[in-house]
Amino acid sequence: MTNPFLPIGRRGWLQRSGLGIGSLALMSVLKDQGLLLGAETAQDKFNNLAASSLAARPPHFPAKAKRVIHLFANGGPSQIDTFDPKPMLAKFHGKVIDPKVSIDKRLGGVAHASPFKFQKHGQSGIEISELFPNLAKHADDLCVIRSMVTDVPNHEPGLMMMNCGDISRPLPCAGAWVLYGLGTENQSLPGFVVLCPAGLPTAATANWRNAFLPGIYQGTHVDSQYSDPELLVANIENPSMVHEQQRRQLELVQTLNRMHQKTREHDNDLESRIQSLELAFRMQGEAREAFDVNLETQSIRELYGDTLQGRQMLVARRLVERGVRYVQVYHGAGQPWDSHADVENSHRALAKSCDQPIAALLADLKQRGMLEDTLVIWGGEIGRTPTVQLPVGPKPGRDHHHDGFTIWMAGGGVRGGLVHGKTDEVGLKAVEDRVHVHDLHATMLHLLGLDHTRLSYRHSGRDFRLTDVHGRIVNEILS
Repeated sequence: MTNPFLPIGRRGWLQRSGLGIGSLALMSVLKDQGLLLGAETAQDKFNNLAASSLAARPPHFPAKAKRVIHLFANGGPSQIDTFDPKPMLAKFHGKVIDPKVSIDKRLGGVAHASPFKFQKHGQSGIEISELFPNLAKHADDLCVIRSMVTDVPNHEPGLMMMNCGDISRPLPCAGAWVLYGLGTENQSLPGFVVLCPAGLPTAATANWRNAFLPGIYQGTHVDSQYSDPELLVANIENPSMVHEQQRRQLELVQTLNRMHQKTREHDNDLESRIQSLELAFRMQGEAREAFDVNLETQSIRELYGDTLQGRQMLVARRLVERGVRYVQVYHGAGQPWDSHADVENSHRALAKSCDQPIAALLADLKQRGMLEDTLVIWGGEIGRTPTVQLPVGPKPGRDHHHDGFTIWMAGGGVRGGLVHGKTDEVGLKAVEDRVHVHDLHATMLHLLGLDHTRLSYRHSGRDFRLTDVHGRIVNEILS
């Protein structure tokens, strides 16, 4: 590699001059023919800004939501047992489902009625399972989508689709796209944080990757099993240097990095490394405070509960309150909602661990005036069948299902107290107002003030976006 600060010989000077003149001539010809898409275009200016800064940027149009909390129920919760009651299953319990009842082919096994009771809640009368008694108190804030569909009924492609908009290609995740589009409001904290305790979900860190987007947009994983902020955000401080010494050392390193960068224009990886060093230094002043739930009042801590899920939800609120743009909270990374056996006891235990914390999060956001511009999303990558997993054992479970499952949203410009979409009488297929994951992503970006067809990044000769060439905004659920 040539050092630009060393003198060059006559041959080198002639070589560079010749190449420079040729480049100028080529640019002139391309410009005259209207073929030059250089740095003057609005998209390129945006890309250059986005690649070099995490600074907050204006949306495409006025937004209803400023931030997202995505509660990911890893493994695929059963919609039949949570938010989509199917009383017809009682008629077929233990029997093969009559094909006249469902327009879909039987998935195998026999029908299995939910062991949980459903009741109507709130003024809206949304039916919610007994598994979520605390969350049910917020029924009028929930927009329940019962007609979600995805492409494949398996975990890894399901996670990739829900997070990255594709079942196989290594594309950026939704959080990275949001951060790329809007930046973050706090330069002393990562703009995209992933709270995932005690192990990783299927596909691991690919769920929060930046892929070809600049590295500064990758999610920052925090192992939230720990309650001590010293362990949650370890190695932030340097015990052998005072702050001013670190600042001078960083300035020296960054000066050398910038000198090196002059020979590598538009190197996003190098720019991301420079930005990461700056962020790590700034995090010393705020990161531990942001993750320390003991700084909350006793009443707030009791509201969430002193449990793993309670601490996760409280940390999520503290992060978005401090300007973090996108927080993803995983539940079930170690013990997933993947109930192939004993769906009754496994779902009861999982719901019990998160019901109060989720209800507390909604109540806390609401009392702080934050729910109206914070979009909360809950759901998994797939759903589960209304039939029993074969072979039928003493504690039956449900298999994977992708053509009709449930998620819910709250706040951030969605209509509360609404049920959107419908599955057939036994829950085998979404039959009304089907919502694909691409549609969910398009709607989320719309609520954040981003046009999903315009939020793109050029890579390998084509423009990529979160929704690829698909996606429609689900206007029916917007407030």
